[in-house]
Amino acid sequence: MEQLKSVDTKTVKDVQPPMQEDIFVTRPELPPLADFVKSLETLWDSRLLTNNGSFHQAFETELAEYLGVKYVSLFANGTLALLTALQVLRINGEVITTPYTFAATTHALHWNQITPVFCDIDPWTLNLDPNRIESLITPRTTAILPVHIYGIPCDVAKIEDIADVYGLKVIYDACHAFGVKVKNESILTAGDLSVLSFHATKIFTTMEGGAIVTNDLKVKKRIDYLKNFGFSNEVHVIAPGINGKMNEMQAALGLLQLKYIDGYIASRRQKAMYYREHLRGLRGLRLMEDFPDVTHNYPYFPVFISQDEFGASRDAVYHALRDRNIYSRRYFYPLTSAFPMYRNSPSAAPENLPIANVISSQVLCLPLFPDLHEIQLDRIIRTIKDTAK
Repeated sequence: MEQLKSVDTKTVKDVQPPMQEDIFVTRPELPPLADFVKSLETLWDSRLLTNNGSFHQAFETELAEYLGVKYVSLFANGTLALLTALQVLRINGEVITTPYTFAATTHALHWNQITPVFCDIDPWTLNLDPNRIESLITPRTTAILPVHIYGIPCDVAKIEDIADVYGLKVIYDACHAFGVKVKNESILTAGDLSVLSFHATKIFTTMEGGAIVTNDLKVKKRIDYLKNFGFSNEVHVIAPGINGKMNEMQAALGLLQLKYIDGYIASRRQKAMYYREHLRGLRGLRLMEDFPDVTHNYPYFPVFISQDEFGASRDAVYHALRDRNIYSRRYFYPLTSAFPMYRNSPSAAPENLPIANVISSQVLCLPLFPDLHEIQLDRIIRTIKDTAK
């Protein structure tokens, strides 16, 4: 398999990993340290560490341009961004969302005293099934909160149609969808707001970090007030805001990461294609393929294991990999609807979420990151095949 260069001038063929080295589900890709040190020297000289400094301003501008969106507001992390997005649009009552997601999606609703109403997922995209949304709408419903799972775009046209008919807001949890496009248009422009995460596990990382994307300048200004304690200027506080600002060190790293992100994604795609080539056709193991007209970003490599056909359970494969120092993850198991604080909700009943429950019991995300070596990929693939019966 041809190997791509990313940040380092060496290819993965130049340095081969030990055969029994730990392989984690992801490994953050970072720019050359020398370049980051130069940014830190500028930061040290200025002593402007936060509060919308020069790195913050430059990163917002360049990030919006890279993503092909109008306005970006940077945050310390994606969870604070999601909490603030709900506040900005004054969402309350009930919000229809997916149970097949990371905990932060549902917790952000809870922290805003909003009741999550769980909707089952589409069996192929694994996103919120728009055909099931209308039956869940009540007089208390104010918004829909879908997630672009694994960077796969939701059916934004159908969701928008439903929202328009019922007068609902739409906030997309786009934490997996950095750089994703449909027909060369950014998926982040869909809905009223989209939220990004730049956590260390994401394809684009600022260590921690996040953002809200909006098409409306007035909304952008309100977001910026809310993430800075509600201050509109030095003496006026116009809303009960929080401290959600991204600091200058994170922003400096983000500026550098923009120079390399295309290479990171290209390398991740290469690894995904290698997995598909060597796992496709394995009985009882389903892969996710690329979707037409979608520019994918390859944030995860999920497989779905049917025990009856494969001959071993998903958990058996998980432990077989772990026994060989390969650390996959069951993203997303359990469903957030099964958490103790949500499971007594009527919408959380397993019979209301049949697809999500099956997918959650089958999913296994395999290691995927730019400098994953072919030797390591073969070790993972061989382990999976050895587990099948």
